[in-house]
Amino acid sequence: MASNSVVDVWRWISNLPSFSQWSTNSMSLCICTSNKTSLKLSITRSSPNQNPFVSFSIYADFHTPIPLWTSNPIHLKSQTQSSLTEDEIAHLFFYIVNGVLKYSPCQQSSFKLSQIKIRENFGDVLNLAFITLTFLICIYEAPHELRCGCLDTVRLQLLNSRCTEALKLLVRMLGSNLEEQWMRSLNLGVTNWISELQFSNHLFRTPLPLFSYALSASGLWKVQLYCPVIAMGIEDPSATTQDERLQFSLRYQQLEGVIQLAYKAIMKGNWIDIVVAVDNIRCDVNPLVSETLMNERGYGSEEKHFPSRISLQLTPTLQSDVMSVSVSKSSDNPTQEIGLEKATEWSFDPPNSYLGLKISAAETITMSMKPWKFEQSVYGNSANLHWFLHDGVNGREVFSSKPSKLSLLQPRTWFRDRYSTVYRPFTKQGGVIFAGDEYGESVWWKVCPGALGKTMEWEIKGSIWLTYWPNKQRTFYSETRRLQFKELVHLTLPKAP
Repeated sequence: MASNSVVDVWRWISNLPSFSQWSTNSMSLCICTSNKTSLKLSITRSSPNQNPFVSFSIYADFHTPIPLWTSNPIHLKSQTQSSLTEDEIAHLFFYIVNGVLKYSPCQQSSFKLSQIKIRENFGDVLNLAFITLTFLICIYEAPHELRCGCLDTVRLQLLNSRCTEALKLLVRMLGSNLEEQWMRSLNLGVTNWISELQFSNHLFRTPLPLFSYALSASGLWKVQLYCPVIAMGIEDPSATTQDERLQFSLRYQQLEGVIQLAYKAIMKGNWIDIVVAVDNIRCDVNPLVSETLMNERGYGSEEKHFPSRISLQLTPTLQSDVMSVSVSKSSDNPTQEIGLEKATEWSFDPPNSYLGLKISAAETITMSMKPWKFEQSVYGNSANLHWFLHDGVNGREVFSSKPSKLSLLQPRTWFRDRYSTVYRPFTKQGGVIFAGDEYGESVWWKVCPGALGKTMEWEIKGSIWLTYWPNKQRTFYSETRRLQFKELVHLTLPKAP
């Protein structure tokens, strides 16, 4: 049975004996084993007559070792130094991170050595980066004998709680642009792996759920999540299509979501109001491969899922100090109008014309649409926030219904050409944004004064539904997928005066 204990590369490097005490030119650490062979990390030093350096490599330990990844040489200060310096470890981390980014579908920029700061818990960050690189190497480079067993082992390590916490530190070091590139590298690998398992009918469970993390700072709770669409649960498992090009377009996409909630504590006479309001909620579905490949093997990146429902539940985990929770009424979302015009034109031609009278008429149909409906509700001490997308023609909730076959064939039905029409309910890229100016009504909890000075914990639990209806292709296929997430955030109340 695979273990989810993390391979501690940091500790192994820190405990290496002095280079002068090595009996051979290399030392190795076993990462995982499968089918009587193993995947190993090795460190190799230069010969005594060379300028001192070391290099790291990941290799398959067969009778003849097969190298799968090798770092650039890391130059040492001296051949006799007892251990790697911080600067030399920073170089190793630099090569590992860029090894992961190499697998990104959009290699726009690379990680810079100047961004690395050796701080507390850096060892966990190094371990996470190394495990991520190992995971991708297993998918793309490892022989079949190693892949089956090692991938499951490394998958469990990525889900370890220490890796989850280290992810928060890693993304701060990367910055937002490289964070997105990192996640696309990882989730492209996940998509390829799941596709292979599905093709061989060996997929019994989702190999990796979504990757998410939460931050609490400066009056803002933020949850960031990434999930390949292929890893999301499908609501109707019987929904299938034999169109391989459509399958490709739908498969190689990634959901990228951001939930930002503004919070503040307001002192009242006999209680404290904890007020939480929507700052920004963004959900985008972005391609995991280039547009060129999407057009060659699929129908392009615009044939994809779109967000159809978002649900959040906010709950204080320790409720002994909570007196009550209040929500405001459901928002009255703005109506989109398509104008109504009827016009008739008359004109007379000269006497020599065949007909002396010309008549032309034009008519524009009016539709009144509220594509997104926002609702709030309370369950116990939990506040629930819901966003529902509705079909503009018949008013049905999109996530729980199927379009009629007649509407799917009509070229001007509401969800066709949905990323370019002026009345689209999505952004140009196919996502949605809910901002505080539209959904600014707050939720608030009344808390006893005994909570002053405490750090209160809130659970943010949610679900996101993605639906596919045909955009430009003539097909009857439709489906809805769903992911669930749960994160913890914190709020520290001021001490009693």
